[in-house]
Amino acid sequence: MPESKPRKKKATYTPPPAPAQPKESPRWWVPTAVVLMVVGMLWVVITYIVQAAGPIPGIGNLNLAIGFVVLLVGFLMTLRWR
Repeated sequence: MPESKPRKKKATYTPPPAPAQPKESPRWWVPTAVVLMVVGMLWVVITYIVQAAGPIPGIGNLNLAIGFVVLLVGFLMTLRWR
């Protein structure tokens, strides 16, 4: 009767390498994000108060777009904070 082939031994278990430490944001990241959000909010509020005559005179409602972009950049920075 033929003999069966012996099974090869499996390599010993080696655990996967530990995940790398997540990178931390620089110390200036959060204050910059907060300042941008506050400045953007103030820009929009001032634009409404002076009826689109400022903070930059002559560009009208584009002041609102500038305020919202600054506000949005601050918000997007909070999404990248670690």
